[in-house]
Amino acid sequence: MANSDSKRNEGIEEKFYLSEILGAKALVVGKKIGRLADLIAVDRDKFAEVTHLRITRPFGDKELIIPWEKVRSIGEKEVILDITDQKPYEVELSEEALLLRDHILDKKVMDINDTEVEVVYDLILLRTHNKLIVTSVDASRYGRLRRIGFRRSADSRASRNADGISQIIPWLYVAPLPPHLGTFKGNVKLKVLKEKLSEVKPVDLADMIEELDREQRAGVFNQLETEQASDTLEEIDPNVQRELVPYISEEQMSLLINQMSPGQAADFLSALPASDAIDLLELLKKETASKVRAIMEKQEEMVINYSTPHFVRISPDKTAEQAQNEYHRMAKNQDIVMYLYVVDKDDKLLGVIDIKELLAASDNSLMQDFMVTNVISLRPGSTLKEAAELFARYDFRAIPMVDENERIVGVVPYRDVMKLTHHFIG
Repeated sequence: MANSDSKRNEGIEEKFYLSEILGAKALVVGKKIGRLADLIAVDRDKFAEVTHLRITRPFGDKELIIPWEKVRSIGEKEVILDITDQKPYEVELSEEALLLRDHILDKKVMDINDTEVEVVYDLILLRTHNKLIVTSVDASRYGRLRRIGFRRSADSRASRNADGISQIIPWLYVAPLPPHLGTFKGNVKLKVLKEKLSEVKPVDLADMIEELDREQRAGVFNQLETEQASDTLEEIDPNVQRELVPYISEEQMSLLINQMSPGQAADFLSALPASDAIDLLELLKKETASKVRAIMEKQEEMVINYSTPHFVRISPDKTAEQAQNEYHRMAKNQDIVMYLYVVDKDDKLLGVIDIKELLAASDNSLMQDFMVTNVISLRPGSTLKEAAELFARYDFRAIPMVDENERIVGVVPYRDVMKLTHHFIG
């Protein structure tokens, strides 16, 4: 690792194992003053952030607690400190301090039922954007090999076998340790059963996966059920999507993309290299592939490809009380539930009601009494660009689509259009 300030400030990612940097020489102006004994961190929920380094010194000198911002560089062999006087850092360690080696390393990992899951053999850290964070705990057999000095063997075996990745436990699942840790001797406990990834929301999983390093992302992602994996993949940053795709089997990728709407699939595929996108298009159902290809190649920029027929219809003579009582049934299995579309017996669109307005209405009010009648709508022949302009102008969450007789034929969701603006607005 280069010992330059410029490298630290570039925001690049660099992975460390705690076991490999413990014991590194601490240097000040090229002179050794001690060794790295531990890292002190603060729990940030999805990761732990290193705030200080604990440096032990020879000859009985008092240990130093060095703030992270005073660390010029850190590596397996040496830590370079940017300090002039050591005396100000001879401070007492707080009882609330979370020590990664003393409090986490070699502890048993217990799930929420207090069942022993694994043992923490190592901690995985990532240096990025001037921070050093703990992304996960390593309870794998490869972590055990690394701890006893067989690093090359551990890394070689881990690169060939994905099963060990399942013992990489994201920090997101590590429950906060008790306050006033002192010489904490308890076990590391998980917030949830490891097997219950399905209960975590896709947006939270996406955040977590983005914070892991490349070797861990696939392990977590490949444990998800198809529907949740598809939803999570949509939420992940495009740069991370590109890195993740090679680790997903062709069969699984087919299931994931076919789970998406055409707009979502086009958005995902457009973030990939062209050759990969072409290969993945072949995995789609014929009808879906046709729509996705039309969106991506700009040959058919019709907004109808993005519309859904699953929305809430209601008659104008219903009362607010009736609508509120029936809403749960009407909204079940619908894609658009934040608006109620008031229609006559022929499905002619008469008005729109925001769900918030319904909840605020008096019980005896009729739908026709407080619906918005000046409805902004799209036509089946409207383009994606026209839809995006309406969304940008009015800040709607969905826009209805009506035919030449003003009959509602579908509703276009905000997300499916606005996440694709880079395809058709230039």
